[in-house]
Amino acid sequence: MSASGQETEAKFYVRDLGRVKSRLDELAARLIQERVLETNIRFDLPGAPLRAQGRVLRLRRDTSAKFTYKSASTNEQGVLSREEIEFGVEDFDRAKRFLEALGYEKLVYYEKYRTTYELNHTLIMLDELPYGSFVEIEGATVDAIRALAYELHLEWDSAIGTSYNALFDRVRVALNLSVQDLSFAEFAEITVNAEQLRVVAADA
Repeated sequence: MSASGQETEAKFYVRDLGRVKSRLDELAARLIQERVLETNIRFDLPGAPLRAQGRVLRLRRDTSAKFTYKSASTNEQGVLSREEIEFGVEDFDRAKRFLEALGYEKLVYYEKYRTTYELNHTLIMLDELPYGSFVEIEGATVDAIRALAYELHLEWDSAIGTSYNALFDRVRVALNLSVQDLSFAEFAEITVNAEQLRVVAADA
């Protein structure tokens, strides 16, 4: 997220995350955060009014714990832009109980492994989710994000203009899944392909 509180990013589904990492090494990208497991809980009020409005309230734990609020997003050329407010919290479990005491409920729980790089004042996140691998590029402008996608040999027209949770919904429908959590344990015996995600590999 930028200092202005605006998140602008593009997301790409990839078949070979290792090849993207090798390209980042060739470009001398700086490693910001080594691979770490993220656990996330997205909260909403009964009836899911935040989700209906495209807004997000999330509690995340990786090397620390954070509250995040995201406004509804706009989509420009496959790049999502939205207001983001994020701050650290001392205790993940107490923060969870705090929201529940205010009447918020778990909407979805999800996990991913994330490795973060920086190049040309732009962040590159290599994400491993239970249903596939992705690259997120977060920068100041659409042009900056597009330029870096080109450097990483990612097909721009394959940018995904939706969230990981929306992709989870697609998978549940396509495979008729009853699982409620997007976790590696839940997907241990499940294989997901690009067609079921309704995406195109950007490194094909």
